[in-house]
Amino acid sequence: MSLLAMLAGLLTGILSGFGVGGGSLLLLYLTLAAGLDQYQAGGINLLYFIACAPAALVSHIRNGLVRGAAVGWCVLAGIPASVLAALAAARMDTDWLRRAFGMFLLYIGIKELLAGRKQGKNKQVR
Repeated sequence: MSLLAMLAGLLTGILSGFGVGGGSLLLLYLTLAAGLDQYQAGGINLLYFIACAPAALVSHIRNGLVRGAAVGWCVLAGIPASVLAALAAARMDTDWLRRAFGMFLLYIGIKELLAGRKQGKNKQVR
């Protein structure tokens, strides 16, 4: 195991604990730096998520950041959606899947940057 891989796991684990989306960043590391294909990276990311999520979840529950009703609806919708998405992804071309994921990350990144700018402007007005 390389030092870079250990650092990537450590840093993305810390970010996951904060709820920032360390798994998405781990996917970027695995595909861009480690040279894995999208499907391999996705499988590793799922195992990573199983290991990191419980600690983050306990912390979020203790801090009152989890709403039970929302969890129920998300689980009810998420289970069938994830099964259908996994079946669809298995039939997709890896290049298309990688591009779609990249576009999704760009969208989220731009949205977060703009949200940060709005929060900064609101703080200055007060």
